[in-house]
Amino acid sequence: MRIVVLAGGIGGARFLRGLKRAVPDADITVIGNTGDDIHLFGLKVCPDLDTVMYTLGGGINEEQGWGRTDETFHLKEELAAYGVGPEWFGLGDRDFATHIVRTQMLGAGFPLSAVTEALCDRWEPGVRLIPMTDDRVETHVAVTLPDSGSAAGSGERKAVHFQEYWVRLRASVPAEAVVPVGAEQAKPAPGVLEAIAEADVILFPPSNPVVSVGTILAVPGIREAIANAGVPVIGLSPIVGDAPVRGMADKVLAAVGVESTAPAVAEHYGSGLLDGWLVDTVDAGCVERVEAAGIRCRAVPLMMTDVDAAARMAREALALAEEVRAV
Repeated sequence: MRIVVLAGGIGGARFLRGLKRAVPDADITVIGNTGDDIHLFGLKVCPDLDTVMYTLGGGINEEQGWGRTDETFHLKEELAAYGVGPEWFGLGDRDFATHIVRTQMLGAGFPLSAVTEALCDRWEPGVRLIPMTDDRVETHVAVTLPDSGSAAGSGERKAVHFQEYWVRLRASVPAEAVVPVGAEQAKPAPGVLEAIAEADVILFPPSNPVVSVGTILAVPGIREAIANAGVPVIGLSPIVGDAPVRGMADKVLAAVGVESTAPAVAEHYGSGLLDGWLVDTVDAGCVERVEAAGIRCRAVPLMMTDVDAAARMAREALALAEEVRAV
């Protein structure tokens, strides 16, 4: 079985770990989000690609879901002592090594897809990990930063990098717009469209529908290829009980005019893209609404409490794919 998964960071990586357990013999291609990428300390940092690579390769910090295990921060502390920032983005010493190698290879002329493949040679994630594009795409968020003593909604309106919005600001101010800068000019990385065309099933894991899966779909050609693939496209809701399972997806959903509910996210993707949608059992009451939108829907447990739970979710997604295929 050939499976294509569009993945963001923590949610996508943990789902992939369950998928590998559920179907150990499957040929899995992961199209990774690069809209979260950022240049820090002169280095190219790819948070979502690295989270997938570290998680599947056994090097992730399990407690926080990102970064390396057994990490130290001496380099970051020394940079701070020199007054070099930003201090709000946590890069550990082991993690720095990955970004140094990546930046050196990019500087030598290798595209990001080739660099990612080389990095995966060390980690052996057991999947083929491809960035959505080799071109530079960075998600920015329009916000209004309140002046000291000003009323809410007044102050300086500016665009900040998504990482600054998510990590430094902790999504504490409303997101007024979300823009994947460079996406319209980008091209799918080598192998992306081919993997979609050859897939038996395409999965949207419980990743952020705006800044993870949504950014991948913003690269011209990818959404169209999925819609025309002629195979089941199944998504798993990242919203359970009208709230994100983790993170602050509700903040960016509001920016694109989508309510933070499982059926609203399914409708946001649309029946022209999705064939099936899994919601959590607490949202079983919305199944009829989703199916009225032309998307087959089932309610199953969607909390990835451990790898076994993630594997059960993956099996449910594949079972729904077979149900769709049989119609």
